[in-house]
Amino acid sequence: METAYFLFFLHLFLKGYCEANHQTNKSDLQKHYKAVEGQNFMMPHCNCSKTVEMKSTSSSAEGGGNEEQFLDCGKVFIAEAKHSGNYSCYTNGNKLFFRLQVEKMRCLWRNESIKILVVVAGGYISCPGFGCSNNTNVTWYKNKKKVSDQYRPSREVREVLYLETVDEKDAGVFFCDTQIIEGGVTWTLRTGVEVIVIPPPLREPPRIPVDNEPKEVEIGQPYTLLCKALFPFELNFSPKMEWYMNNDGNMTLLDSKQNSTNRESLKKYMQEYEVIQVATINEVTPQHLTYTYTCIASNTFGNISATVKLKRKIKVQWPSLVGYPVTSFLLVGGLGIIVHVKWLEIQLIYRSYFQNGKHDEDEKEFDVFLSYVWSPASEEVVEGEIISSRSPPNDEEGSLCITNLLNEEVKATKKPLEVLLPQVLEDQWGYRLCLLERDVIPGGAYTNDVVLAIKKSQMLICVLSDDYFTNSNAVFELESGVQALLQNSGLKLLLLWTTKASPSLIQPDPPLPTLVQRALRVLPSLEWRSGEPSHSNFWKSLRKTMPNNKVKLVSVM
Repeated sequence: METAYFLFFLHLFLKGYCEANHQTNKSDLQKHYKAVEGQNFMMPHCNCSKTVEMKSTSSSAEGGGNEEQFLDCGKVFIAEAKHSGNYSCYTNGNKLFFRLQVEKMRCLWRNESIKILVVVAGGYISCPGFGCSNNTNVTWYKNKKKVSDQYRPSREVREVLYLETVDEKDAGVFFCDTQIIEGGVTWTLRTGVEVIVIPPPLREPPRIPVDNEPKEVEIGQPYTLLCKALFPFELNFSPKMEWYMNNDGNMTLLDSKQNSTNRESLKKYMQEYEVIQVATINEVTPQHLTYTYTCIASNTFGNISATVKLKRKIKVQWPSLVGYPVTSFLLVGGLGIIVHVKWLEIQLIYRSYFQNGKHDEDEKEFDVFLSYVWSPASEEVVEGEIISSRSPPNDEEGSLCITNLLNEEVKATKKPLEVLLPQVLEDQWGYRLCLLERDVIPGGAYTNDVVLAIKKSQMLICVLSDDYFTNSNAVFELESGVQALLQNSGLKLLLLWTTKASPSLIQPDPPLPTLVQRALRVLPSLEWRSGEPSHSNFWKSLRKTMPNNKVKLVSVM
């Protein structure tokens, strides 16, 4: 019995001790950090994740949940208000908890966040926001390690870190931690200083690459004097360059300007800047050939000059008895080669723009042969519908405009062009269309029917799309139209692109016939964008290209 009581009290003692010890350890591992909005910051520990409460937008959800968002450890980033929150981190096998609060601080001077140091020479860095702190304790960090633990000659005095020598490796962000006590809670204010390391000044004047050759000029023409100088690196870079005209010892300052300055970033440790100074002579006269021109470049440590002289440019003149015949021969030969290579394109351009309308329209039965391929979208639109075959209106004036129906088709339903065209051309504008599925009697020879129908039409309109170029029948219709155009049959041909032209579109697998590929580059074309209003340039341009005289309908008794 005594043993049982002893074990019971020992259990209570150990439980209370462990719980107290656990709470103490957890309290010791809880930290509070402050960051300045818009300034550099880096997480004080590794593998940190932020826990945020997720609120459901669904009315049927019963509650929210927690989602962890990971922040890259050891990465410098610009602190924002959204980074505020509670974080948990794992380091050395222990789990740490800390709270981050990002806020604006008026006690921080903006120029404290950047420091420029010179290589080899010593320098110092002040802790930004030291005036915001409640005490004088400052801890400096570089690359996640305390500067005091790094093997480098340095010392810390209050808020200032002194570096006895500066190396290129010192470039980067230094962080300093200070303490702020608010409402009994100790916050660690972490601020960053971006250190830019620059080379020591060379203390030398600029230099101008030597070029003593006279400059060739043409009398009566303008000429630009150009001077390029290379300036050694200076922190406060202010180059000065001038052009002078020397006339028997009299130096006249010319109007000039810096044409370009190539300044590399300080972080790239460039040793020289290139500056170009230009002065323009509006019209060169023989008097200018007697002068010399001097460019002077100067900086804090001295100046340098370079002098040039002008000379008349000698024009090479070919003997007329040799030069002119040879030039004419080369010109005629070149034109002949171009015409031979591009003869097909030249024929298509000529017949497309200059030979239309020179044949008797009585030979034609249709105004337009419409060549297209149904796309999946167009098949959905026309499912259950019959393509219109109404007779054209008698009112010629009424057929010249697109009615409200067209506006509804384009704006509201956005039907594919192959569906919209028959309604507009036939119902609205009164043209007679030839549609293979409607106007060609099935059972005949397909190729003969297509060629005959195209020749009986005043115009061939091809609605080009991805599906069109992969359809052998559609490509045959386009090829037949090109051949009819070359035969001078009085046919007009218009391409309507529903997809932006590209090499992959024009050269599908299998590739298009060579005749079609060459014709696509020169034939008249319009580009269609879905949903275009009735007053758009597409419909206006299309109406202008339509045949002027419509075919006469033959009445059936």
